[in-house]
Amino acid sequence: MSKFGELIDVSVPVLLDFYTEWNEHSVAMHPVVREVAAALGDKAKVIKIDVDKNAPLAEALRVKGLPTLMIYKGGEMKWRQSGEQDADTLIGLIKEYL
Repeated sequence: MSKFGELIDVSVPVLLDFYTEWNEHSVAMHPVVREVAAALGDKAKVIKIDVDKNAPLAEALRVKGLPTLMIYKGGEMKWRQSGEQDADTLIGLIKEYL
């Protein structure tokens, strides 16, 4: 869990994508998340977290639906939503915290 704290306690916005490879909606988000990462470059971090491999973290953050997307900045959660999103929406949300 301390590694998680280090990941989110940074001065740039961090988009977290909680997913599994067996969930079709999660898999559908892979290219969207790549597009967001490419569009923002080093202005933000994009981190994919496999729920199956990080179950304690997913439980601690009460991740129920997949995919679940979160934006953190300075260690504080700024936005959270479950379900698919389009790249433009995510880019716009992250830019609010630049």
